[in-house]
Amino acid sequence: MTRRLSWISHVGFAVYLSLLLVPFARAAEAGITFTHNDWVLVCDNTRTCRAAGYQSEEGGEPMSVLLTREAGPATSVRADVVLGDYEREDSPELLSMHIDGKNLGAVNSQWSEVTGSFTRSQLDALLRALRGVSTIVFHGDVPTDRWELSGVGATAVLLKMDEFQGRLDTPGALIQRGTRSEATVLPALPMPVLRVAPQAIKRPQDLSLVDSLVDSLVDSRKLREALISSLGDEECDDLSSGESGRQLDVERLTDTKMLISTRCWMGAYNVGLGYWVVNEDAPFEPVLVTTGASHYGDGVIQAAHKSRGIGDCWWTASWIWDGEAFVYATEAQTGLCRLVQAGGAWDMPTLVSEVIQ
Repeated sequence: MTRRLSWISHVGFAVYLSLLLVPFARAAEAGITFTHNDWVLVCDNTRTCRAAGYQSEEGGEPMSVLLTREAGPATSVRADVVLGDYEREDSPELLSMHIDGKNLGAVNSQWSEVTGSFTRSQLDALLRALRGVSTIVFHGDVPTDRWELSGVGATAVLLKMDEFQGRLDTPGALIQRGTRSEATVLPALPMPVLRVAPQAIKRPQDLSLVDSLVDSLVDSRKLREALISSLGDEECDDLSSGESGRQLDVERLTDTKMLISTRCWMGAYNVGLGYWVVNEDAPFEPVLVTTGASHYGDGVIQAAHKSRGIGDCWWTASWIWDGEAFVYATEAQTGLCRLVQAGGAWDMPTLVSEVIQ
């Protein structure tokens, strides 16, 4: 895994992980991710789309603007802005937007969360600017406070948003407008509802089961061979490398099913855990859930991986136990790696679910 990650760019890391960690069970088809220069588009399975633009990759003070639009005819666009806070101790009390030198007024700041939102007139002006070639600058309390939003890549990303939501050639399209009826725009899709099934109560003999799986050379070898056989095109280097001492962790799911986990890979700043559903007794018949998880608890497997060491961009996912299998429930990224915020600037999901526990 470490070798495979060494050539992945920061921009494409979230997309790479989503392809690498494809689960066997999905709650719904995930949306799309599209990146072009200084902009990225992420649309989820309900057809809600989020497009984020940043300062130029060539330089400039870190910042980002997020455009969010739900699916369906005549839906509006919401715009939010966030300023980089890695090297700033305080946020400006006032932030104003300037397009081609014209002051369009103060952004509605919510600096307790280091974000701001736009008025309708500001949003309309911003969208017009992004369709052409304009200079979009935000100024703080003093003229030297300056954040410039790059428009490079915006047209391609917003056109892709229109295409995904079925808005091309309609009056409400952001880029390619026309006279096609708004009634033809694709409707929003319902969010899947998933219920986490209760786990079976642990039994006193489960401890001995764990001990036997870990300590018994015969049982451990049979189980490991079965786990390796279930990988298919996936990889679990630590399990396959003959590291017989690699710990296998066991959780009870039902009266007859167990959850087995072990470390599969370790990179420079991420670790991937493998999870399998197995029969309590041989033949184990393991079913692989993922080789890239980070944590398990209360019927939920979670994955969280940062795209680079400073942690300004992340990819996350989760799988929930529905009583029969682990179902893919959520998948998201935080946008481009542009030094905007620790933990990432935005929540940009490709897969959303209503999870009931």
